[in-house]
Amino acid sequence: MTTPTAPKRLPIEDVLPELIAALKDQGRAVLEAPPGAGKTTRVPLALLEAGVAEGKILILEPRRLAARAAAERMADSLGEGVGQRVGYRMRGEARVSKETRIEVVTEGILTRMLQSDPGLTGIGAVVFDEFHERSLNADLGLALCLEVREALREDLKLLVMSATLDAGPIAKLMGDAPRITAKGRSYPVEIRWRDRPVDKSQRLEDAVALQVLEAFGETQGSLLVFLPGEGEIRKVARKLGDLQGAEVHMLFGSLPQKAQQAAIAPAKGQKIVLATAIAETSLTIEGITGVVDAGRARRARFDPGSGMSRLVTERVTKAEATQRAGRAGRIAEGTAFRMWTRAEEGGLAPYPPAEIEVADLTGLALDLAAWGAEAEDLAFLTPPPPAALTRARARLEELGALKGGKITAHGRDMAQMPTHPRLAHMLLSAGSKAADLAALFSERDPLRGRGADLAERLKALKDPARWGDARPSFERIRAEAKRLARFARGDSTLAVAQMAALAYPDRIAKARDGGRGRFLMAMGKEAEFFQPRQGAERPAKDPLEKAAFLVITDLDGDPRRAVIRQAIEISESELRAVAKGRIERREVVEWSARNGEIRAVRREMLGQIVLSEQPWKDAPEEAMDKARAEGFRAGGLSLSKAAERLCTRVEMLRKGGEDLPDFSREGLEAGVEDWLLPFAQGLRSKGQMKAFDVLPALEARLDHAARQALDRLAPAHFTTPLGRRVAIDYGLEVPE
Repeated sequence: MTTPTAPKRLPIEDVLPELIAALKDQGRAVLEAPPGAGKTTRVPLALLEAGVAEGKILILEPRRLAARAAAERMADSLGEGVGQRVGYRMRGEARVSKETRIEVVTEGILTRMLQSDPGLTGIGAVVFDEFHERSLNADLGLALCLEVREALREDLKLLVMSATLDAGPIAKLMGDAPRITAKGRSYPVEIRWRDRPVDKSQRLEDAVALQVLEAFGETQGSLLVFLPGEGEIRKVARKLGDLQGAEVHMLFGSLPQKAQQAAIAPAKGQKIVLATAIAETSLTIEGITGVVDAGRARRARFDPGSGMSRLVTERVTKAEATQRAGRAGRIAEGTAFRMWTRAEEGGLAPYPPAEIEVADLTGLALDLAAWGAEAEDLAFLTPPPPAALTRARARLEELGALKGGKITAHGRDMAQMPTHPRLAHMLLSAGSKAADLAALFSERDPLRGRGADLAERLKALKDPARWGDARPSFERIRAEAKRLARFARGDSTLAVAQMAALAYPDRIAKARDGGRGRFLMAMGKEAEFFQPRQGAERPAKDPLEKAAFLVITDLDGDPRRAVIRQAIEISESELRAVAKGRIERREVVEWSARNGEIRAVRREMLGQIVLSEQPWKDAPEEAMDKARAEGFRAGGLSLSKAAERLCTRVEMLRKGGEDLPDFSREGLEAGVEDWLLPFAQGLRSKGQMKAFDVLPALEARLDHAARQALDRLAPAHFTTPLGRRVAIDYGLEVPE
């Protein structure tokens, strides 16, 4: 037992009686409280003290670091260690016991709990903290909890807490839940913009390091620096080195816990904390009076290159910039240094998008199928985009998780796996040997720009010490692989490339154009190792460019022809073994514009890839006619001079009101099946078609009455006084 931390009077205290009364009376509420009000750590303890709910209180946090820090602070205020009355649970880590009454969890944990126990046995209240971040898991978790409360658990208390979100729509979504607003505690913050934009040729870490040194010289307290991610933080830390008069700390999610605590703890003197967006709202860092905002945010977006959601770096939004600047005014007047000009601020988006609008929805589609509900049946603050949800369901059908839109037994097993459905399918199908691959695919590529071969990444994973800057990433991937191996079933004899093909069946690719580094993927999209761009030099050829078949595991986002960033070679026999259930045999008759001929073949197809083909000698004439018509329309329709003169005569009279067939070029091509094909049997190439005389077929379109009218009103010839017959050309202004 430790000595409880002396409680400070926090702004949230003023609204706690109203909040507790609302939850006891109506079972749901929305709390608006700005950063610094004390909502994250004080509200759960107040709910526990007031006996608001029977059972455990579940607190959802969007990030691991925030979850751990909140649990530690609450436990400290009770004079206990984490794991007693206050504990936490997150991916790969848990500190709970039979005593635990308040459990802080990351948002994905709630979905797994609901899927395995829809009644949330033993849970009395669910609190959604930092809901303004609008993560996909938080949106889904709230939608499911609202349905559980309506259908199974009237006693389940639901509380949504937010720092910046407009609470009106969320309160309405929750059945007109009471809205409680708390005041924050802040001091004036001076905003300083740059006089001119950051030079685009300057590296971000160089520009930030210079800005930090300038800000540090003008700040009496400690400095909080916002950077998009771990890589940028480490680079700036190296630039700053041992800064005289200050401690330099890093703060990001995958940092060891001891280092995280050092960054958050009070410093003896001044300190500089280089942090990700985790420090915007969820954490209190003592002593901060200055903020440097690099103007970048990293958020989840669907990455067509990886086929999953990935963190991408974008410009900060106005709402995020306001949150960050506010951190400078928690304890005294402060200053926020923004690394953009005042004019540039006008181009910032107001708010970041909800993750459900921009993320990969494959996991959401699987969770909905496992829950047995359509998206429109649930109370989403922002409904998932229908097109994105349709694509996600198609991917799940390909992975065997859905069949005819319904979840399969394999899909239910996938839904219980704590990873993306692609990787869950691979782990369930290939066993623990696939854990290294699953971990690699879950993280940003540590060797991006150092060749595309996935096999080299697996080698590096076994000896991360050799890879310098990439070593922390490989160490994290190794730890994740150990965790995922526990969820895999058995083992297999599959090759690495075959395991990759299980996760990315749509990315199996076949070489095109004689091994020039261009490939066609099963999904039908082209990919290549280099796409010429203005000012870009072609890198050294990648050895994989010569492969006949690849499994492509990472691409850039080019919608036309993507550049291959990571792949592994697969043999045709390996490919056939792992994809045998999806290889289709098709009989095809088509017009080949490239060769200018009809091709009748029997093919083995994997998606849009042709694995093999043989001539189809007895193709039905109906299919041949369809291809023949396409060939005529593609340029095989050639008119002799006699045929042109006939068409001109007919069109002249038809436009004059005579009831005659359409002999215009457009009309002839549109009706080629009716008037030409009966005369053109046996033709198979563009050359044969162009040499074919269509005049008899054209004449056959005119019945006896039409021919008589044509000869009377627009005769084909006239006879000279000398008795010579001369053809009349009606294509001239004055027929000759």
